[in-house]
Amino acid sequence: MVLAFETDRRRLADTRDMVWIPGRTFTMGANDHHPEEAPAHPVEVGGFWIEAIPVTNRKFAAFVKATGHLTVAERAPDPKDYPGALPKMLKAGSLVFTRPKALSGNDTAQWWSFRFGANWRSPHGRLRDIRGKLDHPVVHVAYADALAYAEWASMALPTEAEWELVARGGLDNAEFAWGDELMPGGTAVANTWQGIFPTSSLKPASADRTSPVRSFPPNGYGAYDMIGNVWEWTSVVDASSPTCCIPANPRGGPIEASYDPRQPDIRIARRVLKGGSHLCAPNYCRRYRPAARHAEPEDTSTSHVGFRCVKRV
Repeated sequence: MVLAFETDRRRLADTRDMVWIPGRTFTMGANDHHPEEAPAHPVEVGGFWIEAIPVTNRKFAAFVKATGHLTVAERAPDPKDYPGALPKMLKAGSLVFTRPKALSGNDTAQWWSFRFGANWRSPHGRLRDIRGKLDHPVVHVAYADALAYAEWASMALPTEAEWELVARGGLDNAEFAWGDELMPGGTAVANTWQGIFPTSSLKPASADRTSPVRSFPPNGYGAYDMIGNVWEWTSVVDASSPTCCIPANPRGGPIEASYDPRQPDIRIARRVLKGGSHLCAPNYCRRYRPAARHAEPEDTSTSHVGFRCVKRV
């Protein structure tokens, strides 16, 4: 596939599109929602720079062109990492959302499927590509892919505390990143699901996915898409107990504590995702709040997970 790249000068300027976040103490977490968000507690974070937008297809394509990086979704899984897996499923691919016409129970397999050939170049599989979507957030990136990009760019992935501080936009203790109303004055201020998830949407089916960055207003720090559009990887291992209430920018607990107890034979670390995505709705997920968090296995890539980077001083 041939992508239309900007000039080297333009790409360099784009990578410098960052905003400064002054260090401060803020209230992290929440007490009134999902239990893994509690308790709300003060955390001190030093000043740092963060990308104003999620990493886009344009930026990620420049990284791949420069390094030859092959994403996790583009490689067949190693059988020894997945004991008991069916051989026919050990092929390159990724998880793709498709809106179902009707529901039977709450089985997520009705709207999520592992699609062979789905990856960042072809977000929905079936030979579709990202032409015309270079300014959308890159998706189908596993943790290792986000980390490789960050290292190439001489940056880092944010901690959960850094990410949440930015997402709050200076509004400590507000319900949402922009205040206490999900849709102020009935206006959507982030790319979230509008309607009843997953069957009924007020948007066309083609719009039930990512949107171009900067499609919605920036927050108080000048950062875009901190809420909705795509979930974003953080560097923090999902081991809530060891990190809870540590007063200074907690970096996560031991890797072993993050393994999924429901899959004792698979020892893959889980990292914290933040921000919710275009699939979050009042009747489902509700993780379009700064305090919300989700544990994601490092090896997992989906059509609604991306990332952005920070540079620490």
